[in-house]
Amino acid sequence: MIHLTMKKISLIALLLINTLFFAQNKLGYWDNVRITNETISLRAGEKKYIKTAPFPEGTTEVVFRITLLDDNQKISSSLVSLLKAIPDPSGISQGSAGAVFLVSTIAGDDTCKFGVFTTETDAKNFVKTGNFTNACYTQDKPVNKDAKLLSSQSNCKIDSVSQLYFAFESNNWVMSEKVLLEVVPWVDNKLSSGWTNTRKNELIEVLKKVDFYNSLQKKEEFVYQSLQSITKQYTYAEYSKLLDVEKKVILQNVFDSSLQTTGEVDKYYTIIRSKANALFNKGKIDEAIALIQNDIFTKKRNKAIDYYTLAKYFIIQKKFDKVATLLEPVQDSKEVEIQLALAHFYMFTNKINEAKEIHKAFKTFSFVDTTWAIQTQKDLQLFEKCGLPSDNFKKICNIF
Repeated sequence: MIHLTMKKISLIALLLINTLFFAQNKLGYWDNVRITNETISLRAGEKKYIKTAPFPEGTTEVVFRITLLDDNQKISSSLVSLLKAIPDPSGISQGSAGAVFLVSTIAGDDTCKFGVFTTETDAKNFVKTGNFTNACYTQDKPVNKDAKLLSSQSNCKIDSVSQLYFAFESNNWVMSEKVLLEVVPWVDNKLSSGWTNTRKNELIEVLKKVDFYNSLQKKEEFVYQSLQSITKQYTYAEYSKLLDVEKKVILQNVFDSSLQTTGEVDKYYTIIRSKANALFNKGKIDEAIALIQNDIFTKKRNKAIDYYTLAKYFIIQKKFDKVATLLEPVQDSKEVEIQLALAHFYMFTNKINEAKEIHKAFKTFSFVDTTWAIQTQKDLQLFEKCGLPSDNFKKICNIF
């Protein structure tokens, strides 16, 4: 018959319960890939430091274990294997039984002092001077084993550093000693994308600088929707590696989706039209055309005013084949902007009678902020200024 001590029974129960919690834990995980497992030899009185493996994005806590081993000694269980039975750092930080079993049950007689640093400069300074200056954790009493949890709330500020530096000093007078360092990071699932609050705030500042932001009524909702969209699609590392031109395209798509959600999409496209008009007034007609085509037509946000504006720009460039292609699908539309664009097109392509018929039919109609007649006269003046043939202008003006 097998007899189990109460201590062994308690340990088995603890492992079973914690293993169950570990399987169900959705808060995060112990990263058993990006661990530090390194052994160094120290001569009597010698000082050395070990740089940990880089911590993965979202690391909020790390557990370290230090064990001094005699020659040919080996630890019975690795730190990683023990942490599988502890579902999250609270099992250690709250002083539960889980912490008791982290320290190696096997250790040699040698001892050392050590300190943990957040910069390599400070670790090197310790090796040089033996001074614990700027150490975020110190063990200045010689030990042969130790294990601790370092969190974001500790002096080591785990969520703000990419790795740590463990510096050791042998306490031996004559013989050399062997030190085993094990470090395992805890990764918070929500933060594993790399989008910390600081980085989110940086992105929020970018969102607030878009040219249409101040014209929005639902500013906070727009920022929230855009932030959620970007941080869900990309990790911080992925987003940071994007080229500026790639970010621009991504942001445009995100803005469109966010504005649809907030119900303010029309304001955005009104600004696009204003930007195109400003480019045209500066003589940058090709850029104005590209802006309307790429930011409005490609996204299928085009309205009658966009057909009219684009047709007018093509006419000024004397690209009448493009005007024909643009207006053919909508030539039966009763929208005044499209009909005026058609009338201009006919006037310049030897279809003056068709142009006159449109003007007669729509001369009493109005645009949003002007009349058909006034808009026609403005357009004819613009065409003449741009050097287009004005032979038929008088025939059109006589209709009014």
